[in-house]
Amino acid sequence: MVEFSRADIAKMHHLYRINLINSCSGYKSANLIGTKDEDGNSNVAVFSSVTHFGSNPALFGFVLRPTTVLRNTYDNIKSTRQFTLNHIHADIIEDAHHTSAKYDKDISEFNMTDLQEEYKSGITAPFVKNAPIQMAMKFEEEYHIKANDTLLVLGSIEHLFIENSLIEQDGFVNLSKGNIATINGLDGYAIPNLHKRLEYQRPKDIIRE
Repeated sequence: MVEFSRADIAKMHHLYRINLINSCSGYKSANLIGTKDEDGNSNVAVFSSVTHFGSNPALFGFVLRPTTVLRNTYDNIKSTRQFTLNHIHADIIEDAHHTSAKYDKDISEFNMTDLQEEYKSGITAPFVKNAPIQMAMKFEEEYHIKANDTLLVLGSIEHLFIENSLIEQDGFVNLSKGNIATINGLDGYAIPNLHKRLEYQRPKDIIRE
C-alpha cells in the first residue's frame, strides 16, 4: 500500500491533495440544495456533505466552506430560514454538477441548466422537479468548526416527499430503485445498487466454563 504521512499530505500540490482526501472518505450523498432570497431570486447548488443527525426530531446537516467568499446558499438560508434537499438521480448528473459553478446571486442555476423549479403549497424554497426524494427544511442552528473555519448547518424536516416505489414495508427507502447518485470525491458520480440488508445485530452468546 502507498503510505502518506501528515507531512507528505501538507506538501502535496493543492489540487492533488483535494482530490485525494475528498475521495478517500468514501462514497457520499449527492444532493441539490434549493433556496430563494428575500428578493425572489432562486438558487440551487450541489452538496456532498449532507448527513443524518437524528430521526426524532428529523435532523440533517451539511458543511459549508468558509464564508469569506460569496455563499448564496448560506445567505439565503440565514435570511429565510428555509431550504430544500433534493436527491440527485442518474438523469440530471451533468446539470446537477454544473450548479457548483459560481454565479452571481441574481443568476439562477435553474436558468443555466435544464433543472426545473418546483413549488409546493406553503413552501417558499424551490424543489428540483422530478427528484425522487425531496425535503422541505427549516434552519435550526449552525456550528463554527474552528479546525478549518467551516460551518455545520443543521435543519429539521418540515415536509418529506418520496416516490412511492422507493419505500419498503418497514419504512426503508431503497435508493437504488430511484437510480439515485452518490459522489466519490468532488466530481465522481456513481449509481449504486443495493447488495443486501442485514438484521439488527445483538451480541452473540458467550460460552463460559
